Amino acid sequence: MGTEVVVEGLTKSFGKQNVWQDVSLTLPAGEVSVMLGPSGTGKTVFLKSLIGLLKPERGRVLIDGVDMVNSPERDIYETRKLFGLMFQDGALFGSMSLFDNIAFPLREHTRKKETEIRRVVMERMEMVGLLGAEGKLPGEISGGMRKRAGLARALVLDPQIILCDEPDSGLDPVRTAYLSQLLIDLNAQIDATMLIVTHNLDIAATVPDNMGMLFRRNLVTFGPREVLLTSDEPVVAQFLSGRREGPIGMSEEKDAATLAREQRTSTSHAPRVLAPQLEPSPGLPPRAAVLRRRERVLAMLPHLPEPARDAILRSYAPAGTAGGAVS
Repeated sequence: MGTEVVVEGLTKSFGKQNVWQDVSLTLPAGEVSVMLGPSGTGKTVFLKSLIGLLKPERGRVLIDGVDMVNSPERDIYETRKLFGLMFQDGALFGSMSLFDNIAFPLREHTRKKETEIRRVVMERMEMVGLLGAEGKLPGEISGGMRKRAGLARALVLDPQIILCDEPDSGLDPVRTAYLSQLLIDLNAQIDATMLIVTHNLDIAATVPDNMGMLFRRNLVTFGPREVLLTSDEPVVAQFLSGRREGPIGMSEEKDAATLAREQRTSTSHAPRVLAPQLEPSPGLPPRAAVLRRRERVLAMLPHLPEPARDAILRSYAPAGTAGGAVS
């Protein structure tokens, strides 16, 4: 099972520019979480802070008793081995074949023999649908294949926590749908804790167990997907509907006068209908996270907003529990 990640009061700045402040949340073990936010809200900075590549000024990131912000560098380095990181562009070495790119972490961080490395690499390439492409160079394949190669490389060290930085960037809607299914299938197979940073609404609506959103240097919300997907918080509603009316402008924020004018002239919008969460492909096991999440979320019900509570209860109604893989 994946490892729980506890974030407490995290604050990060670059010089005088505050990126975000006092961010607290828990990534539940083995569940898939998504962090949303407009461009420039520090989502990638947040990922790098979790893994200890950037040092926040305040706060803690606790993983198996190690604080990725304040613990000795030796402990942080060891704990970092629990992570697999999928970069936006795949971050592949252009002069290496896909096989050698995916094998790189194994050769760099383990003493495995080449026969064992080959077995692990081919296994991970099969998981992401790349068998037969191992001899190709990154420049010879599509962007979608490069994404999958980057994901395979993130998996070779058997991570307990997988971070995906905008895995959909540069992909068309069809490839994004395939990638969404792949992420759910991987979670079913390896039960890792996953955090996906994205501003893709299709991924946000269908993949995660939990969702959060960064805006104006703050975490707007984080919790079960139903909380954010039914939220009437203006910035959340605007982002999920893709409307111009709302707090998000071209330069991220609008002034109070503009917002008041929009409020006076806006027409009411129909309530959002929640898309069902993706289930693993036929032939794969049910996601172990589903039962754990169900128990956790039902215990939270009395403290959740009514629209989220209703959506959760509907999703757990008998008609929606076929196959045991509801969210």
